[in-house]
Amino acid sequence: MIGRHFYMQPNVNDGDLAPDFESTLLSGENFKLSELRGNYVLLDFWGSWCGPCIADNPKLIDLYKKYKGATFKNAKGFEIVGVAVESNAARWPKAVKRFGLTWPYQILDEATSLRFFDSKLAKLYGVADLPAKFLIDPNGHTIGVNQPVEEIATFLEGELSK
Repeated sequence: MIGRHFYMQPNVNDGDLAPDFESTLLSGENFKLSELRGNYVLLDFWGSWCGPCIADNPKLIDLYKKYKGATFKNAKGFEIVGVAVESNAARWPKAVKRFGLTWPYQILDEATSLRFFDSKLAKLYGVADLPAKFLIDPNGHTIGVNQPVEEIATFLEGELSK
């Protein structure tokens, strides 16, 4: 049981520089994570097939609505980057629409096996279970790994410019 716990832990920890990557957004535009430097970024690994991910979606939608245009002390803003780990690419855009995920940074991380999370970005971040969340500061460092959405909201609230 302890071995499974450690296996399921991502390999990116608090304080680590978040690994940069390039991908294509749902819109078809090219995207590089480092383009969002200067913002707080929530990197959210999820799947259309993942019950806990689906349960988190309303909280993420509320978080995005509340903080997307906010002014922070040390950041330009807040963005969510959704990374959909899917073995069936056709399910991804339908799920984004069905769940009302309105943030523009939506990425497909196609896997051949959802059992082993063999997709490119899941492997880069050491994701072995979903949902997986990485809160990244304006300098690109990871400041929170797998925090509940409520904890992320509390942090962002404390960073708002008064």
